[in-house]
Amino acid sequence: MENMLGIIGGTGLGSLEHLTITRRQIIRTPYGEPSGPITFGEVNGKTLVFLARHGNGHTIPPHGINYRANIWALKSVGVKDIVAVATVGGIHPDLGPQKIAVPNQIIDYTHGRKNTYFDGLSEESGQVVTHIDFTEPYSQKLRALILLAASNLNQQVMDGCVYAAVQGPRLETAAEINRLERDGADIVGMTGMPEAALAREQGLNYAAICPVANYAAGRGSSLHGIKYDEISDVLDKTMLLVCQMIAEVVTCYGR
Repeated sequence: MENMLGIIGGTGLGSLEHLTITRRQIIRTPYGEPSGPITFGEVNGKTLVFLARHGNGHTIPPHGINYRANIWALKSVGVKDIVAVATVGGIHPDLGPQKIAVPNQIIDYTHGRKNTYFDGLSEESGQVVTHIDFTEPYSQKLRALILLAASNLNQQVMDGCVYAAVQGPRLETAAEINRLERDGADIVGMTGMPEAALAREQGLNYAAICPVANYAAGRGSSLHGIKYDEISDVLDKTMLLVCQMIAEVVTCYGR
């Protein structure tokens, strides 16, 4: 089976330059339904696979995503490497709206999500307790590919930062952001975990591109509140850059 690059993101796949969609496939998994069909496409002759994390129409909240089914479905069609797009709020002063970060570390603050494939601990299951190494949660190979793509496009990105994965769907208080900053976090989002850990459990390489939609609560222009009307405009502009990066990542993949 051909190795393929998988992209997990929102509904902006149509903005990818030179994209030809070849087919869509509904996947059934032992862990329930994925967020939606798997979309197969080509960019400049290179194959990619896309999955909309929040479903068609962006209807599935972060805590309601079936992360296990999503990762399993991508692996089942031959995906070996996953580049995820995850919108975040900026905590670090250099990560304001319209910036793009490529994190190298993550802190998990989520709870209640099905976060492992290794939960069948009864004797009948035949499954042994399994511990994955998660010292470096993001693939260095894929991070280097993303950074190369950004360099090829003369796009500025932050190379290395700490992603704080929070539960959502509400945004954080200013005090909570202060706590995340004390813990060492530079950006905050709601979908980074358990996605990254599940990819590791399945033996898949995983890295993330994180467009910054807004300053986190209590920071910069969000000092006294998040302005939702501004977030939409920022994301429209930033996602165009992200789609250019993904197209370049796909073009460089496998070279």
